[in-house]
Amino acid sequence: MLIKDNNKIETYYQALLDRKQSFVGIFFVGVKTTSVFCIATCRARKPKKENVEFYTTFKEALNNGYRPCKVCKPTENANQAPEQVENAIILVKENPKEKITDYQLRQKGISPEIVRRWFKKHYGMTFQAYQRMYRINNAFQELKKGKNTTHTAFDTSYESLSGFGYTFKKLVGKSPKQSKNKNLILINRITTPLGPMFVCATNNGICLLEFVDRRMLETEFKDLQKLLEANIISGENEHIKQVKKEIKEYFQGTRKTFDVKLETPGTDFQNSVWNCLQQIEYGTTTTYQKQSEKINNPKAIRAVASANGYNRISIIIPCHRVIGKDGKMTGYGGGIERKKWLIEHERNNAST
Repeated sequence: MLIKDNNKIETYYQALLDRKQSFVGIFFVGVKTTSVFCIATCRARKPKKENVEFYTTFKEALNNGYRPCKVCKPTENANQAPEQVENAIILVKENPKEKITDYQLRQKGISPEIVRRWFKKHYGMTFQAYQRMYRINNAFQELKKGKNTTHTAFDTSYESLSGFGYTFKKLVGKSPKQSKNKNLILINRITTPLGPMFVCATNNGICLLEFVDRRMLETEFKDLQKLLEANIISGENEHIKQVKKEIKEYFQGTRKTFDVKLETPGTDFQNSVWNCLQQIEYGTTTTYQKQSEKINNPKAIRAVASANGYNRISIIIPCHRVIGKDGKMTGYGGGIERKKWLIEHERNNAST
């Protein structure tokens, strides 16, 4: 929301002048004279107070026509995990079978309180829950390869087989013995110039890529779990690693097509629409009418628009490239301003 309280405006403006790290992510400042928005620590020349306005989220700044500053990269740096959190995540990845305690964090100079607060705010779970998911996913992969349940349980730092079995069933949906043919959906987080995104993947490929503030996100998670008969847990596989690399290259303007494998559960009609979306060339746009004609169903304009809305894999399946017949921007799950940014970004890099 736009900040109107004069005391807050004074405090935020002073924090901007002082480049206070503690205010990063607390406010986003729009500069009226340049139409860009920044975070508190931006190194660019400071604007006059009468030329700025403050917002509580970067999405509101985007929605009011401001572009991310190229100096401070507000949507990336405001949502990037602090160094202590990054170090805690590295610790988990380097020790996927071990339970990392508060004592171990403190020995590494990491504050458990900072880590807990960050995970609660950005993942909606505790750091311990994140660890648990990571360990269970590691155990799940080992069981699928034929490893003994008892050995897996104790190798994953569980003190009892029953404790391991209970946690495993709670997260995976089936007991260790029944899970060999069970599918899992892994979820991870990506930071981009337009804000953080959630990415989900199975062993078959990427099945979701959405901005974390998408309104339909909870519904998409529920639908995905039902369609794939799988639970979503925190983790990372080769598809997620690949998409992180490819999305980074896309935003750098060096990637125009994607190679990562996809899994897109849906009706035959929806998949025909999503396949059609992937044929729209980088740097160009089309309309729902042209899309319906391309799939040999010219009267299905509304159905095509609906199928576009059900696309769960943003950017890679580029529904942002579809605009209204009159050339106006139509609905987009990530927000109209993001859609404009993506189209402009592709047009600017199409010839490079």
